[in-house]
Amino acid sequence: MGVLNVTPDSFSDGGRFLDQDAAVAHGLRMWSEGADLIDVGGESTRPGAADVDSAEEAARVVPVIAALAGSGVLVSVDTSKSAVAAAGVEAGAAVINDVTAFSDPAMAAVAAGTGCGVVLMHMQGSPRTMQADPRYGDVVAEVRDHLLRRAGVAIAAGVAAERICLDPGIGFGKNLRHNLDLLATGVAALAATGHPVLVGASRKSFLERILGPIPPDERDTATAAAHVLAIAGGAAAIRVHSVVEGLRSARVADAIVRGTP
Repeated sequence: MGVLNVTPDSFSDGGRFLDQDAAVAHGLRMWSEGADLIDVGGESTRPGAADVDSAEEAARVVPVIAALAGSGVLVSVDTSKSAVAAAGVEAGAAVINDVTAFSDPAMAAVAAGTGCGVVLMHMQGSPRTMQADPRYGDVVAEVRDHLLRRAGVAIAAGVAAERICLDPGIGFGKNLRHNLDLLATGVAALAATGHPVLVGASRKSFLERILGPIPPDERDTATAAAHVLAIAGGAAAIRVHSVVEGLRSARVADAIVRGTP
């Protein structure tokens, strides 16, 4: 899954692809590099990010989704708002990627009505508050149980179970230890539920806490290390900024772990 931030303030590439033509060109580039899915988002979810209203978010992403889908690209819409999700799917998105796991009460009905795929992600708190001393008793069990509850909500609304992917939410309301535990054992715990697992560790600040000060665009090798271990734990998909490095490392991991060169 290639990351396409149509935002002015995302932590890694905020502003680079706010222009529609630049966003479409970058999405097409990632697709040509081998991404299986382009994840288009119009609201930053970095720690401390401000909210964006539905109209503004839709105005950012819908034209980009329509252009990419019209070019044969498989697209997901990265949003927690049911109105934006509905507009994104109507424009051609095949997947709703919701970092709040359907906190919007209308989101499950939108997903069920459109028949699209769904990613449900775990986040403690909100982007504004999530890194203010996050705490868990057992982070792996609590993330797994929360996501299973949210999957149950989706299924009850009519979303087919096989269309639901789970994401542990690396960096979303977690400290370094929580992130490491989720990558070490949490991915396998989620995979054991029978749902495919998406992991997005790309360029996140926990990597800098391990390695020391490194700007986001220099964290791709560290990202690949985290994602390879996630694949070994059972991850079915990875969300990346650098498609070339992500794809190469994933193919090697698949060849070793799954015997599928």
